[in-house]
Amino acid sequence: MKRRELLTWDDVEALIDHLVPQFETEFDAMVIITRGGIVPGGMLCEALNLFVVLTAAVDFPFEMEQDENKLLAWPRFIQFPDFEELQDRRVLVVDDVWGSGRTITAVKNRVSSVGGKPYTCVLHYNPYRNLFSSAAPDYFAAVTDAHVIYPWELNRGPENVLLDQPD
Repeated sequence: MKRRELLTWDDVEALIDHLVPQFETEFDAMVIITRGGIVPGGMLCEALNLFVVLTAAVDFPFEMEQDENKLLAWPRFIQFPDFEELQDRRVLVVDDVWGSGRTITAVKNRVSSVGGKPYTCVLHYNPYRNLFSSAAPDYFAAVTDAHVIYPWELNRGPENVLLDQPD
C-alpha cells in the first residue's frame, strides 16, 4: 500500500511560507493549473501581489488498452490563456504536486512556445515518479514519495479521494 500524507491548512500555509523566499525573480503573471493548483496558486498570488492570474486545464486522454502505454498520451489543452497574455512575460506556473511531471511540463512548454519565460512551482515534488530525468520544478516546498491529501480534498470524503491514482 502506498504511503499517504494528510495535510492540514497549517501545513499548507507553512509550505507557502517556505516557497515565497525562494523566488529569485519577480513574475509578470501566474498560470494556475486546474484543479490542484487553484488553492496554492491563489495563496501564492496573494503573497506575491500578482494581479495577472490565469488558468490552464490539461487532460491526457487515454485510448490505449495497455496500462503501461497511458503515459505516452499527448496532452489536450481544455483551457489555456491567450498567447498575448504570456508573450514576453515571466510566468510562474503553479500546481499542487509534481508527480510524473507530465501536466506541468506540458504547460511550461506551451508558455515557452509562445514567447513566455516559464518558472514551475509546486508544493510537493515526487522525484521517484518523475518521467523527465533532467527536469524538476524550479521551486518546490517539499520532497515526498507519499500520496499527499490536501485539506481542500477532504470535503469530498476520504473514501472519495483517489488514493491510488497517478496525476
